Amino acid sequence: MSYISGARSVDDEQVRIASSKIDGIGPKKAIQVRYRLGISWNIKIKELTKYQIDKMEQMIGQDHVVHWELKRGERADIERLISISCYRGIRHKYGLPLRGDNSSGSAGSNPARDKAFIVAKPPFVPWVKEP
Repeated sequence: MSYISGARSVDDEQVRIASSKIDGIGPKKAIQVRYRLGISWNIKIKELTKYQIDKMEQMIGQDHVVHWELKRGERADIERLISISCYRGIRHKYGLPLRGDNSSGSAGSNPARDKAFIVAKPPFVPWVKEP
């Protein structure tokens, strides 16, 4: 078991399949990386040399946004939506579905749905008469 750009890869998998499991690398980019390194199409991870693995990590790190950089970018986008208080930001803030999902039925198991827009009751004051 080896690690390539922070992702675990099984030794018996082909290079294109193992590298497509890295966050931010899909099948097309995996084939491009393999082609640029001059690796055969059916070679497995366990047959790679240490130099080839290092070269692959270096190439992926230079050309592609992967793993923690990708997650950091996604989190920054969500924080921006929350800070400008747009609809999607509010839904993210309260943990509600935000793509038009029906929250009365489909998000029923979501605990955030129950406490999303709770309005507090005013405190009881005995000397004030209620209408």
